[in-house]
Amino acid sequence: MGHEAMTTRSELTAIVLAGGKSSRMGEDKALIPIQRVPLLERVCGIAQSCADVVYVVTPWPERYQDLLLPGCQFIREVPLFGEPLAHGPLVGFAQGLAEVQTEWVLLLACDLPRLRVEVLQDWVTRLDSVGDNAIAALADHPKGWEPLCGFYRRRCLPQLLEFINQGGRSFQQWLQQYPVEVLPLAEPEMLFNCNTPEDLALS
Repeated sequence: MGHEAMTTRSELTAIVLAGGKSSRMGEDKALIPIQRVPLLERVCGIAQSCADVVYVVTPWPERYQDLLLPGCQFIREVPLFGEPLAHGPLVGFAQGLAEVQTEWVLLLACDLPRLRVEVLQDWVTRLDSVGDNAIAALADHPKGWEPLCGFYRRRCLPQLLEFINQGGRSFQQWLQQYPVEVLPLAEPEMLFNCNTPEDLALS
C-alpha cells in the first residue's frame, strides 16, 4: 500500500493581492470592515489556515501595517517600466510568485468576504491528484476561470513573465493557453467579490 501524500500547509504558500484601485467602491476595499474585521485581515487569516507562508502583494504596504497580519510578509508591488501602477492583478501575482519556494501557491484577492476556509482546505487536499501538465487548479465560472481564488504551480512563472512581457495583462487570456484542472465549487457565492457599495450591503 503506497502512502497517500497529502499537500499540507507547509508545502503551500499563499499570495493575497491588495493592489486594486477600488475606484468603484470609493474607498480602499482592503480596509472595509466585514463583521468588524477589515477585509484584508480576514482574507489573510483564512490564507494562514491553509498555508504556512502568506505574502501580501501591494503597492502601499504602509497603508496596511496597522492591521493584525501576524506572520504575513509584504511584497511591494512595483510599476513595470514605463507603465502606471494600475497594471492589474496578473502583474502583482507575478511579482509575488517570484518569491515563492513551494510547488503550489494559493492566490486570493483581498475582496472576497464570503471565502470559506473549509472549501479551500478541501481544495488543498486535491492538489496531489492534479495532472502534471496543469499549471493551475481553479474553479470555473461562466466567463472562464476564477483566477483570483485558486492554486498555481510555481513553475508557471516563466510562461507568465513571457506573457506579461508581450503585453498580456488578462488572466483569462493567459490561462487559455495551458491546461488547468477544474476545482469543484458547490456554492459559487463563495467567490462573491465586493466592488461597489451595493455589493458591500450584500456581504
